Amino acid sequence: MEPSLSEQRLSFLKRSIGKVITDSPSNFMNWLAPVLVKAEYGVLVCRYTIRKEMTNPYQILHGGVTAGIIDDLIGATVFTMGLNERYTTVNNYIDYFAPASEGDEVLAETSIVKKGRTILNLQCEIYLPSKKRLIAKGYSNMLNIG
Repeated sequence: MEPSLSEQRLSFLKRSIGKVITDSPSNFMNWLAPVLVKAEYGVLVCRYTIRKEMTNPYQILHGGVTAGIIDDLIGATVFTMGLNERYTTVNNYIDYFAPASEGDEVLAETSIVKKGRTILNLQCEIYLPSKKRLIAKGYSNMLNIG
């Protein structure tokens, strides 16, 4: 029996575990340069090193970059689901809890909240593991656009 599209995609991703992602179809993900930690159906975990160009004038992780990590990783999570349709972000809702500084490593983990016929709702939590602190948590609705 031939593996499902989800299994094929997960197999592809799992070969990249422990490596920096540099050849994603998302140019933004390539710029973020995450290290893939875990890939399962509807779940991705990546580690990001905060670089100077990711910080704001206070030398902490820029809120826009945080939002970008959440949006980009949630989009990549939809890829793990093996859906034939294309999905686009309808909205993002993000709570910011704590700062991260240049040189810090943060973990981002996604999960599916609800899978509907036309809307997928997913979440992403970003942690500072060295301090066991939640940096931000975001939710996104993804619309099936065919």
